[in-house]
Amino acid sequence: GEPTLLFCDNDTNTNRLFGTDKPGYFKDGINDCVVDGKVDAVNPAGFGSKAAAQYVFDIAAGGSATVRVRLRPDDGTVIGAIVDADFDALVDLRRGEADAFYEALQRSLADEDDRRVQRQAFAGLLWGKQYYGYDVRRWMHGDPAMPPPPAQRKGIRNGDWRHFVLSDVISMPDNWEYPWFASWDLAFHCIAFALIDPAFAKSQLVLLLQARSQHPNGELPAYEWNLDAANPPTQAFAALQIYEIDRQQSGKGDITFLERVFHKLTLNFTWWVNREDMAGRNIFQGGFLGLDNIALFDRSIPMQDGSYVDQSDATAWMAMYALNLMRIAMELALHDAVYEDLATKFFEHFLYIAEAAHGPDGATGSGLWDDTDGFYYDVLQKPGQTPQPLRVRSLVGLIPLLAVEVLRDDVLRDLPQFSERLRWFLSQRPELARLVSHWSDVNRREYRLLSLMRRDRMNRVLSRMLDESEFLSDHGVRSVSRYHLEHPYTLKQDDSSRSIMYEPAEGRTRLYGGNSNWRGPIWMPINYMLIESLYKFDAYYGPTHRIEYPTGSGRLHSLSEVADALGDRIKALFRKDERGHRVLLGDSPLEQDDPHFRDLLLFPEYFDGDTGKGLGATHQTGWTALIAVLLHPRDASMQTAATAIPPDHDPSQPGVSA
Repeated sequence: GEPTLLFCDNDTNTNRLFGTDKPGYFKDGINDCVVDGKVDAVNPAGFGSKAAAQYVFDIAAGGSATVRVRLRPDDGTVIGAIVDADFDALVDLRRGEADAFYEALQRSLADEDDRRVQRQAFAGLLWGKQYYGYDVRRWMHGDPAMPPPPAQRKGIRNGDWRHFVLSDVISMPDNWEYPWFASWDLAFHCIAFALIDPAFAKSQLVLLLQARSQHPNGELPAYEWNLDAANPPTQAFAALQIYEIDRQQSGKGDITFLERVFHKLTLNFTWWVNREDMAGRNIFQGGFLGLDNIALFDRSIPMQDGSYVDQSDATAWMAMYALNLMRIAMELALHDAVYEDLATKFFEHFLYIAEAAHGPDGATGSGLWDDTDGFYYDVLQKPGQTPQPLRVRSLVGLIPLLAVEVLRDDVLRDLPQFSERLRWFLSQRPELARLVSHWSDVNRREYRLLSLMRRDRMNRVLSRMLDESEFLSDHGVRSVSRYHLEHPYTLKQDDSSRSIMYEPAEGRTRLYGGNSNWRGPIWMPINYMLIESLYKFDAYYGPTHRIEYPTGSGRLHSLSEVADALGDRIKALFRKDERGHRVLLGDSPLEQDDPHFRDLLLFPEYFDGDTGKGLGATHQTGWTALIAVLLHPRDASMQTAATAIPPDHDPSQPGVSA
């Protein structure tokens, strides 16, 4: 049947908001007409910049109604009646095209349900592409035709980001609320996007590095509510992953993309060094860093007495950042020797950060490493007092595992200036080489290791991470150790005290960071990165290096086997069990058993640390879409290369990459 066409204009209802008496058909007119019956809220003349087709049906219990609509150009052409067969044929054609696309992508993915999960993760990413517009200067001053904004707006937020203007389609963290981006969320989205649309993935990373978004001082915008917030610097990690996935799929690495992001990320690295290193000693105080209420303090707010926290996670992120940029520079140096100097710069800076994290010469009791506990902690620095380790077993002590890189020895031979500088530097500072890695030791595959921790420290941190009474759950690695369920950590300070305890789901306080998230839950991005790091460690140490998994079980496994097992725990959140149930759906009979729901998945923000039930924003497809990459066979996607260049690189051709 013919619908009723409702029209209004995309104008703010100033009568409702500001008490004006202005005639017009405002942007809420269609709502007011349909919901409240105000027929005069829409334009009776039948035109406007917003429109809706209103269909009214009487539907009996158990019945249904279907509306088929097709848009066409308004050029006077008369199109015949759209019969059901025509409509269904077109939809079937488009569905067939999509099936063909995914059939090619998933040819190495044997399990039908895995293919279903992966495809829905991609669908959520695609659905989350939304237009985002924000002009900070215009927001500060207001629209010329509108009442001026209140004076205090200029001091609310983002006052020093007046250059910032975005008017772009961006991958949003979720697709159900007000469109907003987060720079580190976006980095994870792009890794998953690289499997289906590498061009879009690359363009998204470049977007936040443009002059109209990146701050002139090098800072990257965090998210709309506070562009100045420091998010973990994951963009270089994402760039390398995208580069490798794209190269595997296309057969050629996009050097132009790497070069483009490298220059701007170098500026961002320098911003971190100049702005987030309070004492100029390569120990960083990044602030909030997305950890919600894991910490004892809201780390984004300065303390009144001048105290501050040396952050284990911020320092480890920067060590990882240095290695990522070194790796990119090495790849670029194979095409242009100028980049060898920059590769050297980031190699040396990584060593300086490693020295600071462990104290001068790796001395016990200094830096962020606690040799008694075998773990990394934040350290409270109070004026005139001895530094105090904050012995909370949380992600801040696991993130140092992410600062690892494995490089091929033949690559170094192709970069003579870089290699010569490394040999000279390490001969002058042998204590640094001994501190952080087996740089001087080449394994049987001619790999060299750069890591923030040597074998003993890695084993001690992993023994906690893989302990089921601490970090390891049936569903992945928790963000806070379960040890703190019965042993809360309390910091007494003056007349007050602060405590951290393990909570399996949402935190019960909003004090630390604002959101009540992530006190003990499973968080997909960190699990993904920990798995990637284990594969890199295994590339160097090989199958003979075996550790207990789980801790205390007596069963020994190689690091790659542990990485596989952790991946299986994460995948099991989405896979059907023997009852046909999915862990992330919890105890909901409707979602678990109803045929209309059980195979239509949501991708929650995080997961319960004990049960694995999905929590938080249930449409947070963005970073949880990393499940699509974990499900993809590694030999097909090559989402992580263990070396700086592909295995088919020909060392007889200096400066040329396959």
